[in-house]
Amino acid sequence: MSSSRKVVKLFYDVISPYSWLAFEVLCRYRNVWNIDLKFKPAFLGGVFHGSGNQEPGLVQNKFHYMVTDLKQLSEFFGVPVNPPLPCKKGTLDVMRFVTAVAEKEKEGGVLVERVSRELWKNVWSTHQDITQPASLIEAGLKAGLSASEVEEFLILSQTQQIRDKLKSVTQEALDYRVSTEVFFGSDRFELMAQRIGNYELGM
Repeated sequence: MSSSRKVVKLFYDVISPYSWLAFEVLCRYRNVWNIDLKFKPAFLGGVFHGSGNQEPGLVQNKFHYMVTDLKQLSEFFGVPVNPPLPCKKGTLDVMRFVTAVAEKEKEGGVLVERVSRELWKNVWSTHQDITQPASLIEAGLKAGLSASEVEEFLILSQTQQIRDKLKSVTQEALDYRVSTEVFFGSDRFELMAQRIGNYELGM
């Protein structure tokens, strides 16, 4: 194992099942790989717009492939991804909520990790409409927040401070394409392990 502790930044949106897979594997291996894992909630819709790409779930052939692919990956990684029909609703308010949690917590990332995981479960395991406040409240409570804390984060998520923060992190994700080494998707773990300096990878 490399003696130096390397920083790995995970830019993600809970609407992405592949981000969930990457999230769980990185959480699983952060101590083994001796990495400092930083969670970076971003808006995937903004990334697609800024990069000029189309959401794969909206392309019929890609969507059909994704359903089969995700079922196989779910079984392999042990993450309960059960693909729903494509959701045309945006996750802007959802990711603002997650950003509010991340900003309030600042260091450690324990709460944002728990909240993000519960939201992924809501959309990809139980097929809830996470754009509804009730789903955000449920995720927050299951993550260990009190009812008053959830309400505080819901209010904070609509402030200009949080809107600007999510926008800046989304732009940061786009800018990383030209400023550092980037791994996109959930099928580059072996290469990541090699770059980090630890070749141990097993499920």
